[in-house]
Amino acid sequence: MLIDEDTCYRALRTRDRRFDGRFFTAVLTTGVYCRPVCPARTPYRRNVRFYACAAAAEEAGFRACRRCHPEAAPGTPVWAGSAAAVSRAVRLIEGGALDGEPVAALADRVGLGERQLRRLFVEHLGTSPLAVATTRRAHLARSLIAETSLQISEIALASGFGSIRQFNDAFRAAFGQPPSALRKGSPARPGGAMRLRLGYRPPYDWDAALGFLAARAVEGVERVEGGKYARTFRVGRDAGVLRVSKLDGAEALELEISGGGAAAAMELVRRVRRLLDLDADPMAIGQVLCASPLLRPLVRARPGLRLIGAFEPFEAAVRAVLAQQVSVAAARTFGARLVRGFGEEVGGAHGLSRAFPTAQALASEELDGIGLTRQRKETLRALALGFSRGKLKDAARSPEALEAALSEIPGVGEWTAAVVAMRALAEPDAFPAADLALRRAAGNGSPLSEPELLELSSAWRPFRAYAAMHLWSAPERRPEERRADRAVEH
Repeated sequence: MLIDEDTCYRALRTRDRRFDGRFFTAVLTTGVYCRPVCPARTPYRRNVRFYACAAAAEEAGFRACRRCHPEAAPGTPVWAGSAAAVSRAVRLIEGGALDGEPVAALADRVGLGERQLRRLFVEHLGTSPLAVATTRRAHLARSLIAETSLQISEIALASGFGSIRQFNDAFRAAFGQPPSALRKGSPARPGGAMRLRLGYRPPYDWDAALGFLAARAVEGVERVEGGKYARTFRVGRDAGVLRVSKLDGAEALELEISGGGAAAAMELVRRVRRLLDLDADPMAIGQVLCASPLLRPLVRARPGLRLIGAFEPFEAAVRAVLAQQVSVAAARTFGARLVRGFGEEVGGAHGLSRAFPTAQALASEELDGIGLTRQRKETLRALALGFSRGKLKDAARSPEALEAALSEIPGVGEWTAAVVAMRALAEPDAFPAADLALRRAAGNGSPLSEPELLELSSAWRPFRAYAAMHLWSAPERRPEERRADRAVEH
C-alpha cells in the first residue's frame, strides 16, 4: 500500500472521490470489498482491511460490492522507484498482455526476470500478475454485460477467457453471482449503439481536453462539437464511430460505440481511457508538481489538466512527424490530406468517413499530394515499415524501447520521440526537453538551454509529462515573475 491505513479510513468515511481506485476496502463481516466512494454505511475501523487493487481483495476471498461497482473505478495508480516496472506491467496487462502469453513474456517486456516481477507485484499490489489479469477481464466483462446487449458467450471469449466455464467461475468468484443473473437486471438499450461509463478521479478539466483535441482534430477522422469528442475507428475487422461526452452529475465520461462487437468494445475502452488519461491521480501529481514554485500556480489554477494521449502508437508517431517545425493548423492540414489519400472508408456520418491510415497502408505509398518535403515523406514511409514489420512493431511496448527505435529513423529526433512516448504510451515522465515552447515557458523571457531545463525538471519526476502540459498551457508571465520563480527553484 502506498497510502497509510488511517488516511484510507478517513477517505472512506468522507467518501473522498480523489481516492477512488487508489485503494479498495474489504469488510470482514460481509465478505465484500468496496470503493472508497461506496454509498453503503461506513463499517467500523476494526472490521475493514485495505488493498491496493481489486485483484488483491479478490485473491483474499472478498467479492465485489454490487452497489459501488468496483469494476467502474479508475485504474490503480502505481508510481516511483521499482513500482515503475509494476506500473508499466499493469498498463501492458490492461492492454491484454497476459491474454495470450505467459508471465515470463510480460516480465521480459518490462526488462525483469519472472520471479522478480512476481515479487514486485506482491510487494506493491499484494497480488500476482495473473490475478490482476483475471480481475481485469472479469470487470470489463461485467460492464459489457450490464450495459450492452452483446451475447454473454461473445463477451466471455472477447475477455480473454479460454472457455465459458472458466469465465463463469471467475465471474462467480469476483461478484458472487453468475453472468446471467446480472444480464436479467440490466436495462434495455435502444438502437445499435453501445454505451459505457468510464470513471475517473476528480478533478477533470473536460473543457481543456476538448480544446486540446479540437485544435488537432483531423478532418474526416475526428470532430469536437457540442461538448463531445467523436472519431472513426478500425479495430481488427470492426469499424465504426465512437463518441465521448461528460456525464452530468457523475465523475465519469460516457463512451458511445457505433459498430463492432465485444472484442472491439474492450479495445476501444482501453484506447479511450489512455487517450483521455482517465486513470491519472491528480492528487499525487499535484503533490509532486506543487513543490515547484514555477509550477505551483499553474497546477492550482488547472488541477484537472490531463495528459491527452493518442488513439494508437502509429497514429501518434505520424502526427508528431507532421507537426515538426510547423503550426498546429498546418499539421492538421497535412493530416487531413493524408487521410483523404490513404485512409480507409468506414461509412461514418457527419463528416466522419475515414479511418486514420494504417502502417501497412502507408508502407508502400509514395505519399504524393500531401505537400510534404521529400525527407518528410521518407520519414513517414520508414515509420510505416517499422510499425508494420520492423523494430517499432514491438518497441511500442515501452517508452525506452520506443524512443530508441524511433531515434534510428532519419528525420526523427529527440523531440519527436519524447512526444510520441507521451501521447502513444501515456508515459507520465516523458519530457521533450528540446521543445522551444517549454524552454521559453520555464525561462525568464528567454529560453533555457536544454541542459538547464533537464536539471530544473529533475525535481518534477515522475510526472514531467504533466509539467510539460502545464507549461504549454501557461499564460505569458512577466519576466520578473519568472526570475523570482527560477531563483527559488535553484
